[in-house]
Amino acid sequence: MPRALELAASQPWLMLPDALDNLLTIADRMGDPGALESKTGIRLENSRTVSVRNGVAIIPVVGPVFRYANLFTEISGATSTQVLATDLQSALDDPSIKSIILNIDSPGGVAAGINELADQIHAGRARKRIVAYVGGTGASAAYWLASAASEIVIDETALLGSIGVVVEAVVEGEASSGRKRYQIVSRNAPNKRLDMATEEGRAKVGETVDAMGEVFVAKVARNLGVASDAVPAMGDFGGLRVGAAAVESGLAHRLGSLEGLITELAKPAATQPRTFTMTTVNSTAQLREALAAGTDPNTIEIASASQPELETARTQASAQAVTAERERIKGINGLASKGFETEITAAIDSGASVEATALQLFKAAQDRGISLSAIKADSTRASTSTPTDGNAQGERKAVVGAIVAGASRR
Repeated sequence: MPRALELAASQPWLMLPDALDNLLTIADRMGDPGALESKTGIRLENSRTVSVRNGVAIIPVVGPVFRYANLFTEISGATSTQVLATDLQSALDDPSIKSIILNIDSPGGVAAGINELADQIHAGRARKRIVAYVGGTGASAAYWLASAASEIVIDETALLGSIGVVVEAVVEGEASSGRKRYQIVSRNAPNKRLDMATEEGRAKVGETVDAMGEVFVAKVARNLGVASDAVPAMGDFGGLRVGAAAVESGLAHRLGSLEGLITELAKPAATQPRTFTMTTVNSTAQLREALAAGTDPNTIEIASASQPELETARTQASAQAVTAERERIKGINGLASKGFETEITAAIDSGASVEATALQLFKAAQDRGISLSAIKADSTRASTSTPTDGNAQGERKAVVGAIVAGASRR
């Protein structure tokens, strides 16, 4: 048995059956140079590089997925999670990159390394928007990676699912090989070399496969925000769903195209209003506690008064307003002199203060040519003070003082 086939058959796979069979067939022919030459056309150009378009990084995830770069990734157009992790981190760290697209077309691959990369993707979406686009196949390990993105967008003909783990065992009989192989295992490790030809051996391997399958399901559930027990049915219990059916079942978020997605992500992001969680306090004690706990003062609001308290406050304010208005009118009427009825009425209607009304009356008297002595005579009830300088300026001061004094009696 060729070494490549031996290695391929000895580890768990997250991969579609046909793709795995094809890979194992290639591995079985690794000693034949013609086998390599016949597969050189499968590799996609720049499949191991990140392309950037208008601030959008596009990372290809194509072909079978392996943990490390190897002959399969070089010859058969496969993908390495090691390379993907490096490319993803570069895109996350580059300030010119606004968002990232994982351009997936893969039947899956080796289980090793998938969980680590998926966790890196899941953590990275807190820094930048990461969208998984599946235009062909996003199965098994490839779907695990896709589920870790912020969103999954797929083509109408895309295949999604195959959520499960498989181990491929190759049992070689003596008759066909003409060889015998013996492996001696220590007594303390009887399960180190299981006999896949027996029911017991296959059952033991099944335990490992089931354990890995549970991790697969749990991580998909976390990534999609659903319950773990809902995942198997969503994925048709290890089957595949096409396009709209995958969206309807919850495996993907929406249908779309790669070009449309690039255009969408390249647009300037709309400014989203910032939202704050407000902290309501009912007393100064609660306010002190909130500030001591480090709460932003801008997010603290004082509890509104209850409806009865508001009604009481309104009633009190209304009563105070009525009293103030009554006093104002009373004060203005106290300034009334014969011939100034119009000014008094206007002052009451306009809401002018008593002091302002007194000055308006004084100016109106001047405009009408009424002597200061006459005004003073009408205002003696408000003040008994007389001017001391005996001139016009002193007389004017006395009259103003008399009017204001009358105003102050309101």
